Order: sequence, then structure tokens, then C-alpha cells
Amino acid sequence: MSENGYTDLEKQKYLLLEEHEEKHFMSSEIVRDIILGVSDGLTVPFALAAGLSGANVTSSIILIAGIAEVAAGAISMGLGGYLAAKSEADHYMRELKREQEEIIRVPDIEAAECGEILSQYGVEPHEYEPVVNALRRNPQHWVDFMMKFELGLEKPDPMRALQSALTIALSYTVGGLVPLAPYMAIPLAKEAVVASVIITIVALLIFGFIKGYFTGNKPFKSAIQTAFIGAMASAAAYCIAKVFRA
Repeated sequence: MSENGYTDLEKQKYLLLEEHEEKHFMSSEIVRDIILGVSDGLTVPFALAAGLSGANVTSSIILIAGIAEVAAGAISMGLGGYLAAKSEADHYMRELKREQEEIIRVPDIEAAECGEILSQYGVEPHEYEPVVNALRRNPQHWVDFMMKFELGLEKPDPMRALQSALTIALSYTVGGLVPLAPYMAIPLAKEAVVASVIITIVALLIFGFIKGYFTGNKPFKSAIQTAFIGAMASAAAYCIAKVFRA
């Protein structure tokens, strides 16, 4: 036993934990919102602009329509992100209230469920009984344990809904302005659409690579897939506009 009350084994354990710094990418929800916003922002206005170019309208009309779509899409997707996050938070609170009531009303059943959960991880009854008893002495930790391991629910960030709405809306706006940029500088739509295709395909390749890097997928494969989807969407819109114009 050392002077500060820790054994040599405990001191060694703490030193190892301090030396071992695990690096994880924790902001997965923010990354998901950015991917959702930029992906749709690059693809939808791109397809709209390509479709209108196929109808032989002027760059100014395409630009007005594109900006209107970006504004509407950003608001719509931001609102969708807000409602989705809000629904998750409401669902968590409903389940939290139910678990709080159950550990008071049927504590033995909840304790048995704790044991069953731990047994799924290979913990024997004589090993998990002290853990279950410790949880029963602390209702808050008991509820937290059941929420996480029985229901698979994590406590949501109270700012998550607003954060999701703003992140998706901003990402959609940034992505949507990329395919519209050439129409701001080139008056002739037939020339602007070529520049828009080149710029957007390059942007989709870069975005797909970054997305693949942060999500753990193969970056180059992700880049090709993302660019291919965007190109198919714009080609379909362009061809449809040509057919109806004919």
C-alpha cells in the first residue's frame, strides 16, 4: 500500500490509463447531418439546374429557380432534422419515465432483467449479483443502466434538435450553391451547364472521399459512388426536360 492509499497495482492501472489515450470520432451525429445536408444540397439543385438547362431557359431563370429551391430545401430539411431529433428526445423521456416507474413498482423483475442483460456478456450469476445489488441501491444509476443496455437509448443532448436543424440547413445551402455558381457568371445556359457539371462532379468526388474517410468506408469507392449518383440524377432530369420540351 502506498502513502496515498492506492496499491501498486492500482497506481499502475491509473498510469496506463493516462498513457493510453484512445482517439475516437465522437461527433457522429453532426457528421451525419453534414453528410445528409451536403449530399442532397449538391444533388437536388444540380439535377434541377440540369433539367432546366435541357429546357433551354436562360441562366437567370435557372439561377432564380435554383436559389428558390435551395432556400426551400434548406428550410424543409432543417425542419425535418429538428422534428426527427425532437421525436427521439420525446421517445427517450417516455421510456425514462416508464423505467423509473418500473423500478419502484416491480423492482424484482427489473433486477432479474439486469441479471439477464449481464449474463448475455458471459457474466455468471455469482458475479453479477453484487452488481445488481449495487444498482438497486442507486436508483438513478439503475435507470441509466436499463435505458442504455436494455433499450439501447442514450440520453439526448437538449440542444440536439436545434443543432441538427441548423447543421442540415447550412450544409444544404453550401452544397446547393456549388452547382448554381456557374449560372451566376455565365449568361448562356448551355455553357453554364457544362461548367456546372464539371464543378459539381469534382465537388461530389471530394465530398464522397471525405465522407468515406470519416465514416470508415473506402474513401475512393465512396467518392465514385457519390459522384455517380449525382451524375445519374442530373442526367435523368436533363433527359426528362428534353423529352417534354420535344
